[in-house]
Amino acid sequence: MVRIRFRREGSRHQPSYRIVAADKESPRNGRFLEILGHYNPRTEPATVDVDESRLFHWLKNGAQPSESVVRALKATSAWEHWERVRKGEPMEAVLAEGQAIQEKVDPRTRRDDRTRERLSKKARAKKEAESTGSPEAASADTPAE
Repeated sequence: MVRIRFRREGSRHQPSYRIVAADKESPRNGRFLEILGHYNPRTEPATVDVDESRLFHWLKNGAQPSESVVRALKATSAWEHWERVRKGEPMEAVLAEGQAIQEKVDPRTRRDDRTRERLSKKARAKKEAESTGSPEAASADTPAE
């Protein structure tokens, strides 16, 4: 049996996933049949990029999606498109509509945004000293002679 599921990519604490069609018995990051898309939960909102024509091909031929893949597909309305194709609408019309409404997501991750806002200890101490107006704290940064 073929399953459509996530395959984990990325380094430690920075996961991203590929959406793949794989045999049910193969390991999570093991052998797969085809890459169908990508999923990055670290962006705001999460980025899901799916080749809907290949996804529909595998679903028509009996592949079963995992629960987490179904949730990701529902977030991008790809699952609603599949329901419409399954009920009999022409696939070309549904695919054209899906490409027209794809939204562009900022590829920066949440962690990238936080590091830019984070201040070093010295900069934080200097900022606090300026806000309180104490000259002793402001001179604490300067090296003693």
